Amino acid sequence: MNMTVKKNIGIIGAGLSSLYAACMLSKKGYDVTVYEKNSMAGGRSQTFSANGFTFDMGPSWYWMPDLIDKLFLDIGEEREQYYGLHRLDPAYKIFWQDKETSEIPVNDQALYDLFDTFEKNGGEKLTKFLKSAKKKYNIALSDFIENPGLSLFELIKLKAIKGAFHLDIFKSVEKDVSNRFLSEKARSILNFPVLFLGAMPDKIPSMYTLMNFADLKLGTWYPDGGMNSIASALEKIAVKNGVKFHYNCPITSIESNMGAVTGIVSANGFEKFDYVISGADYHFTEQKLLQQNHRRYSEDYWDKRSMAPSSLIFYLGVDKKVANLNHHNLFFDESLKAHGDTIYSNKNWPEKPLFYACVPSITDDSVAPANQENIFILIPIAPNIEDSEATRDKYLDYVLDKLKLHTGEDIRENITYKRSFCVADFKSEYNSFKGNAYGLANTINQTANLKPKIKSKLKNVFFCGQLTVPGPGIPPALISGKIAANQILQNEGNI
Repeated sequence: MNMTVKKNIGIIGAGLSSLYAACMLSKKGYDVTVYEKNSMAGGRSQTFSANGFTFDMGPSWYWMPDLIDKLFLDIGEEREQYYGLHRLDPAYKIFWQDKETSEIPVNDQALYDLFDTFEKNGGEKLTKFLKSAKKKYNIALSDFIENPGLSLFELIKLKAIKGAFHLDIFKSVEKDVSNRFLSEKARSILNFPVLFLGAMPDKIPSMYTLMNFADLKLGTWYPDGGMNSIASALEKIAVKNGVKFHYNCPITSIESNMGAVTGIVSANGFEKFDYVISGADYHFTEQKLLQQNHRRYSEDYWDKRSMAPSSLIFYLGVDKKVANLNHHNLFFDESLKAHGDTIYSNKNWPEKPLFYACVPSITDDSVAPANQENIFILIPIAPNIEDSEATRDKYLDYVLDKLKLHTGEDIRENITYKRSFCVADFKSEYNSFKGNAYGLANTINQTANLKPKIKSKLKNVFFCGQLTVPGPGIPPALISGKIAANQILQNEGNI
């Protein structure tokens, strides 16, 4: 009886993309080992606990639930067997100038009525806008998002060409939105999702209005136990399929012979692998783990990339309940243009930043002690910017002043736990290029096939994660792992 020898696959990093690749490949019978420099699975969606609080460290918006459910089904699993989901209603709250607020409702008619308060026929305009955004969403998901970005033939298929026409690739988000809406409030809500895409709305292709459909129609959800529930579920699936995990185990090099990978060197020494997938930072993998002649891109190439923002994050434990905040809160009481110009064009600290506050303890009483509040604050900032404790303290003061102004609550004396996370931490925790939080800017010349290639120059080495296709975000990260795994399955004739 002939026994097929299982190929050995080493995966660097235990972020969402790596975890998904591990699940796919182990399900197909491959021998998979995952190495993670940190102490738990999740990458940027790690969690930590302190003083009775449990903080999600990174992603906090759960969008596109149907797509995530489908990705679980693609590996033969049902998401609901691992964690439940709850739709937030209202989805989020916006704080405007002059202490005005708006809440984004789940109900369609209530949403259209809200936009009618912003401008004449606002609801009717929004209906037409979201119809266009839905078309872009469906086209992107069916024709583009799982493309490996390795061949121009992916883009010149007739179906893809027709789809590209509807995606408005050469029109900007700003033009699309401002051509339809006159009010600043409507424009701000529809421009908000692209704030994290790495450029101002006039530089981001209109195809990304698909995110408005995801936001306003598909809704904002919360997974039981917090955002790390996704990584935890994938880790359980991987272990069930025989994947071995090594935590606190950084990789020091990817070894090769005659242009083909032979294995990797970690704290455990050299281990032989037939394939390697790196879900670690792409730049770090190429520049630190590969020999120079196996690098597809130079430092000069990387330095010229346009990056999405970094973030200054605060994790706060507060010993009382805080009034007038929702689970998700956007503070849009200052100029989006001024903030964007400062972080994207001038690459300085913003003088009067917009910011985001997440209070998951409103929805989930497991993340904070009874009658206390878990508050996550995020300010988008320029990557690679000078980062000091004094600067962090200055911006915390700014945020606390704003919270007092808009909610009437001064929580300074009630903060029992405080941790900050900024550029230096993104670099040390995730080996993040320039300390970015959201990968490459999603400009037209850094989209699809123009992103760093998922395939290395070194044979049988592949990349996944936010610096390659399809890009940043939770569903794209999972899909990136799927694309990388599929490259191996295709090589092995197993797809």
